[in-house]
Amino acid sequence: MAKLDLRVRLLGRVLKRFSVAGKSEARIRAEQKLSVRHNPVTDFMLGGLAAGVDVINDTAAGSGARIPVRIYRPAQNAETLPLVVFMHGGGWTFGTLNVYDGIASTIARDARAVVVSLAYRLAPEHPWPAAVEDCYAAMLEVSERAAEWAADARRLAVVGDSAGGNLAAVLTLLARDRSGPALSFQGLVYPATDLTMGSASIEENANAPMLTKQDMLRYRSLYAPQAEDYTNPCASPLLAPDHSRLPPALIQVAEHDPLRDDGLRYADALRAAGVPVRVTTYVGMPHGYLGFPRVFRSAPQALAELAAELHRHLAPENVLHPRPEGA
Repeated sequence: MAKLDLRVRLLGRVLKRFSVAGKSEARIRAEQKLSVRHNPVTDFMLGGLAAGVDVINDTAAGSGARIPVRIYRPAQNAETLPLVVFMHGGGWTFGTLNVYDGIASTIARDARAVVVSLAYRLAPEHPWPAAVEDCYAAMLEVSERAAEWAADARRLAVVGDSAGGNLAAVLTLLARDRSGPALSFQGLVYPATDLTMGSASIEENANAPMLTKQDMLRYRSLYAPQAEDYTNPCASPLLAPDHSRLPPALIQVAEHDPLRDDGLRYADALRAAGVPVRVTTYVGMPHGYLGFPRVFRSAPQALAELAAELHRHLAPENVLHPRPEGA
């Protein structure tokens, strides 16, 4: 493997102090209440809002109460644009709309799309399948309300990173099996696809910066406290019995990531089922690189690739919907 560069190693050392592995549920719940606000330091680290993007705060249906959502639209663009539903990472336990403003707004600007970012309910207070059902319910409402934001729900994609990549993959299964909405593309960034933790890269990168095996075990225990749920396809989309009739995918993985093989194995499963897949392995990169565009050298390239693939697959002439059952 390529060596980790100095910036990766230094940030990894700093963030190791905040590892979830040793945190109690009480501390996690307390930290979830903290607000990450925009300021020069956080915007430098996380990217901040992309220039030329309008932002609207709203709510959408969850599986119970409504959940906050944030809509990003390229400014001064009168066209009807494709629609992207975005799920943030954070081990189903952390992550906020503010933290992901940089990624979501950059996708909106560069893919020329309306992006709706979902603040789904978090574990441990809301364990699996709360996040899944929140995201599916929100996706249904967002697709129905697309015209409010001059978006075209017939050109609909899901995107997520890490835990959000897990949720995005699960949504494609649910959209197929629950008869909609039709999805044209899925963008999965270092996704978690197998909660049984059967990927060899988990041991290979057990002590990698940004995410360790012990972190993964802790996140899993918080999100899915019942071991019998690990094999449910709505928790582990890799273990679904059928991956056919799913939308084309871009799967990005990081070389120094315990979750690397989760993404690669999922790509293999999609290909075996006849789903078009593009896979990119970002060498020398750790888990979470996309969230630090000014720190990790591959983040701008990865974001550009994601935006380009979204733009290509959501162009009116290229939209492909999975065939209905029995077609």
